[in-house]
Amino acid sequence: MKLSLGPLLYYWSREDTLAFYEQAATWPLDIVYLGETVCSRRHLLRLPDWLELAEKFSAAGKEVVLSSQTLIESESDLKALRKLIANGREDGKRFKVEANEWGAVRLLAEAGREFVAGPTLNTYNPDTLDMLAEMGATRWVPPVEMPRTMIKEMLAALPSASNGAARLETELFGYGRLPLAFSARCFTARHYNLQKDDCQFRCLDHPDGLVLASREGEDFLAINGIQTQSARVMSLAHRFDELDTAGIDVLRLSPQSRQMERIVAIYRALADGDIAPKEAPAQLDRLMPAAPCDGYWLGEAGMAYHPAP
Repeated sequence: MKLSLGPLLYYWSREDTLAFYEQAATWPLDIVYLGETVCSRRHLLRLPDWLELAEKFSAAGKEVVLSSQTLIESESDLKALRKLIANGREDGKRFKVEANEWGAVRLLAEAGREFVAGPTLNTYNPDTLDMLAEMGATRWVPPVEMPRTMIKEMLAALPSASNGAARLETELFGYGRLPLAFSARCFTARHYNLQKDDCQFRCLDHPDGLVLASREGEDFLAINGIQTQSARVMSLAHRFDELDTAGIDVLRLSPQSRQMERIVAIYRALADGDIAPKEAPAQLDRLMPAAPCDGYWLGEAGMAYHPAP
């Protein structure tokens, strides 16, 4: 089982971001996703910075993927997307791109580029997945709410599963606050009674999102700029044995501001068979920013959690 470090969903200071990735280069990861996927106003790191980090990770033996923005709202966003796909170069492209909206898919297909089909493409049937493979996708990330039974059924129904075509890898969002929805409106700015275009970059104050509670006082959602997340943390460590039978090739770990190195180490121990899945929750619980959940994997309410498979 390969482990990937997903794109950074939060807005951290430049110093904190670079320090995080400096450490991550030494972690036992197979794949690293880099780039801004949430908000174009988050520009403490720009494409040359992401490309410099990509070179460092590549030199450290990691597969590097550049992740595209999820919402393209302006001409400047489109120009940034084109530069990302070109890897900022006119003489060639080195790094694969994760397409997080269909405009990126079209541009990558037109350029004859292989790519990763991101979770926000809303790929819910095998025909769409097969079309993505024909357009150049070599790996796909199912929508975060897709249960294991549906993933297995989709993979089994792919025409490429029986015609000898190259196998499409499946990467599952397996750890982190779940990205549930995106909006043109910035919820963090609204929380502070600010306009989106004058948000004062308040996301910097919430390195793991801003948690919202229900009227009953239960943590319900987390807001992260224009992104809505789960308040609970998706964690499938205790169900690691189920991943292979569901056809999962890569498990994605989403960055958090603290203890990420230890999180990666636990999942690597699981992948290497050094610890049993039933032993992982006790080690993970004290490292997580919130309570765990696994409901979507089981086809239940996302915030549900069943500690014993």
